Amino acid sequence: MLTYIIPFLILILVVVFIHEYGHYYFARKYGVGVTDFSIGFGKELFGWNDKSGTRWKICAIPLGGYVKFFGDRNVYSQSDHQEILEKYNEEEREKLFILKPLYQRVLIVFGGPLANFLLALVIFFSIYTFVGKDFTPAVIDEVQKDSPAMLGGLKNQDIILEIDGNEVKSIMEVSKFITMSTRDIIDFKVKRSYDELTLKVKPNIIEGEDGLGNKINKRMVGIKLGAYNNKVNHVKLGPAQALYHAANEVYYVSTASLNYIGGMILGKADTSQLGGPIRIAKISGQVATFGVLAFISMMAYISISLGLINLFPIPMLDGGHLMFYAFEKVLGRPLSQKTQEGFFRIGMFLLLSLMFFTTFNDLKDLGLFN
Repeated sequence: MLTYIIPFLILILVVVFIHEYGHYYFARKYGVGVTDFSIGFGKELFGWNDKSGTRWKICAIPLGGYVKFFGDRNVYSQSDHQEILEKYNEEEREKLFILKPLYQRVLIVFGGPLANFLLALVIFFSIYTFVGKDFTPAVIDEVQKDSPAMLGGLKNQDIILEIDGNEVKSIMEVSKFITMSTRDIIDFKVKRSYDELTLKVKPNIIEGEDGLGNKINKRMVGIKLGAYNNKVNHVKLGPAQALYHAANEVYYVSTASLNYIGGMILGKADTSQLGGPIRIAKISGQVATFGVLAFISMMAYISISLGLINLFPIPMLDGGHLMFYAFEKVLGRPLSQKTQEGFFRIGMFLLLSLMFFTTFNDLKDLGLFN
């Protein structure tokens, strides 16, 4: 269990700290008082106070975190400004989140997801700069008999150029693009001799295992790949190239994740692959055995996921707050407290349903349910 718990705690501590620090940074930038900066929920295990009066603490339940603003107000649009003005003196009002201009409140809330995307960007940039990135062209060494690839027209020695419109820059990306596709038919653009062809392949969905031994439903097309001219092209990138490819990876993971979530909502994607904290803990422990590089790469992907999820327009999440601010901007005033509380209840129901579903998948993954 320790091989799972320790990597999981490290991953959560870093990703959640960065997220909350994004909120904290913009709050301090615009003069908002911050009373608590917490990693985890529940009983405080240890902490300390800084010179500005913020209590930095680690709590017992390491499944998130929060930044608490001066005045103990939530970050939804508030309509009771007069009551707030009467409760605090002029110096204290300067530290209240709710009295800040709309654009400052938006940036404070958006700062958390933004920090998660920046963390992923820094990780990918560092990997490409100091370790390198693979640019080995993907050549089909073998097309299995009667496989979807053969039926779709793929042949030996085809060089794969694109999958579903995504440029294949290395042999490592082929499996990723096939796995992340939610289409019934996958488009392969290949180079054959001097011609470029676009072929359509309908993958088989089979029960198998990922590289860590976890059971998954795999999309298989029936090809074996090799390096072009049997030469591996792995190079360290300069700062500009590393930044470009890092930004491209963050963008691809974000859009592919959104497409996958959209596919699940429409019933086109496999919902059994959606996991929660238990599965993340299991996978983080497994990935950690492959070394630091694999672990921090996973941290980047988890950070992107956390940033994306928090931008969903669901009350209780950052995206829910931003949704209320959008209403405030359009209407010229905040929504009524009663309306916001109604949205809050809907958001609570959606989050609890998601937690139940992911926990069920996690327990099923552990073999507790058939």
